[in-house]
Amino acid sequence: MSTIVLLFFSNCFMTVAWYGHLKYGHAWPLWKAILVSWAIAGFEYCLAVPANRFGYGEFSGFQLKVIQEVITLVVFIVFAITFLKEKLAWNYVVAFVFLGVAAFFAFAFKQAS
Repeated sequence: MSTIVLLFFSNCFMTVAWYGHLKYGHAWPLWKAILVSWAIAGFEYCLAVPANRFGYGEFSGFQLKVIQEVITLVVFIVFAITFLKEKLAWNYVVAFVFLGVAAFFAFAFKQAS
């Protein structure tokens, strides 16, 4: 469970780092957006690295990546709707459902050794 919590918070930082400047940073020079983004992303790494280290063994590397991507999508959907004020269109919902199906297949079957 600590892996999921750490990955959730790391993705919150990364989403802000990658996409936060899209709303308020248009007047910034590119170098400033990059530096601010990297400063925020540093916190993401401080959470993501332990999350993956703690989770490896309970989950495979492939499963950790799938978990991270699903969390990324959930965090981004909330961010895009609340912060960027974007609408969640039907085609995005369908795409996310297909990604959810992919996550199901990553966990539903026993790994061959």
